[in-house]
Amino acid sequence: MEATAAPPPPAVSPPAGSEDRVSDGDLLRRIADGDTAAFEILYRRYARPVFGLALRLLRDRPRAEDAVQETFAAIWRSAGSYREERGPGAPWLYAVARNAIVDRARSRRDQTFADPPDEPAGTPGPAEQAESAYVAWRVHRAVEELGDHDREVLELAYWSGLSQSEIANFLDIPLGTVKTRTRSALAKLADLLEGELR
Repeated sequence: MEATAAPPPPAVSPPAGSEDRVSDGDLLRRIADGDTAAFEILYRRYARPVFGLALRLLRDRPRAEDAVQETFAAIWRSAGSYREERGPGAPWLYAVARNAIVDRARSRRDQTFADPPDEPAGTPGPAEQAESAYVAWRVHRAVEELGDHDREVLELAYWSGLSQSEIANFLDIPLGTVKTRTRSALAKLADLLEGELR
């Protein structure tokens, strides 16, 4: 009697909507291991919001598209540097996107330098720059003293430029929670900064 090989099991596709249940952190860990399917899921999840952010900040569609490509290329290369204990994957991803957008904006500024204008520059002088740098340092130091939830919403709102609705989508929390956390975080930040002035 001749042995016959069993037919291969049928391909089972994941249940509809199952990719929505995979956390960003899980996807980033899988990407760090070279999982292209996880990369595709993350790309589908974040390409449009990252493009919207880039377009809003760069105001140039081709440059925004380049920033999106640079963002996801950087994610593919550096997903192994993501650490879940430092927070969810979305803020990490937005930090990567922000860096790509800033690099794209910087390259544009570098290309636009030509002959200096004949009129005086409207930029702040050394004293104003020093004051601005000191204020920025104080704010950053105070933000570091906030709790994780407070710091997270402020960083997404003010450093990544996300609206409260976008923050709610990224953190997968209700919009009301984002508003409450933002108000609370700003009040705590004001108290911390006021305490420094005393």
